[in-house]
Amino acid sequence: MQIKTKAIVISALKYQEKSLIVKCFTLSHGLKTYFVRDAFSSRKTSQKMAYFQPMSILEIEATHKNKGTMEHFKEIKIADPFQSIHSDIYKSTIALFLSEILHHSIHEEERNESLFTFLETALHWLDHHDEIANFHLILMLEMTKYLGFYPDTSDVDMPFFEMNEGVFTPFHAIGSLSEHESNLFKKLIALKFDNDQKVFHVIERQILLKILIDYYAYHLDGFKRPKSLQVLKEVFA
Repeated sequence: MQIKTKAIVISALKYQEKSLIVKCFTLSHGLKTYFVRDAFSSRKTSQKMAYFQPMSILEIEATHKNKGTMEHFKEIKIADPFQSIHSDIYKSTIALFLSEILHHSIHEEERNESLFTFLETALHWLDHHDEIANFHLILMLEMTKYLGFYPDTSDVDMPFFEMNEGVFTPFHAIGSLSEHESNLFKKLIALKFDNDQKVFHVIERQILLKILIDYYAYHLDGFKRPKSLQVLKEVFA
């Protein structure tokens, strides 16, 4: 089957000497894996590699056999060239981190157009703004709306957030955040990308990042801590 769709690059791994295995989150078919033969064997190598940086947004034409094997690109081009995401150390670190989060959060063949559209819009926001210290926290929380485990805020005035059920409660249980952590989480829930980025200091951001990663681990089977987590902490320290 020939398809034409937008795709967000999740990862690109070198295979043997000349080829790549590329995972993309596509608008039309969810997560797909592509084999790029001889990616390193032509004068256009640098151009090809530019396509496959984490979170790049592509327009692709591809052949999908849908047999559980790797698919193949027919045509690739950058759909929305980023101005700063891959050249700014803070933004590129966020992009790498988020690509890992997505890698462990979405599964093959699960189409999720609303999540794709949200990510595309968020990436454009990131590309055009400089105050981004809370971006990854807000995005991870907002993504849970599309993954099916956004916190229930109907009792948000309660002092404790219980991670397993995703609810605020009057009592501290085994899976609950402390009252201080719960208050930080409430502040994050109220935030939008355009809000004041100085609402948290560094230690508070690190606490929230741990909370979010733990929250994902509670709700997603097989979720793993991103390898780029330590890099992210150091860049934003």
